[in-house]
Amino acid sequence: MAYEPGALEETLAAAAGGDAALFAELRTSYIEGVMRQADLLQRSRCDGNWHVAAMRLKGLAASFHCPRLLDLAEEALDAAPGDPAVIRRLKSYVSDFSAG
Repeated sequence: MAYEPGALEETLAAAAGGDAALFAELRTSYIEGVMRQADLLQRSRCDGNWHVAAMRLKGLAASFHCPRLLDLAEEALDAAPGDPAVIRRLKSYVSDFSAG
């Protein structure tokens, strides 16, 4: 899965208003939020916890206008709780985004 900057970078740039430090802070906050929810998915032991973490990912995707994360959140919602493939794809997304 490749990292695609697109609308997410534009959203962050618009929110930062040309302030490079704020842009970096927003980008870091986004990454941390996605990682936190991926971790919650990984540690979920029931359907409810899995669903809540997936919905939070969906909210992050909507807030930051990130279609790739939205796809991953929808995939998590459609998957069986604890699906390791979903968690691997989320971690790969975070890794690709962090490197980009």
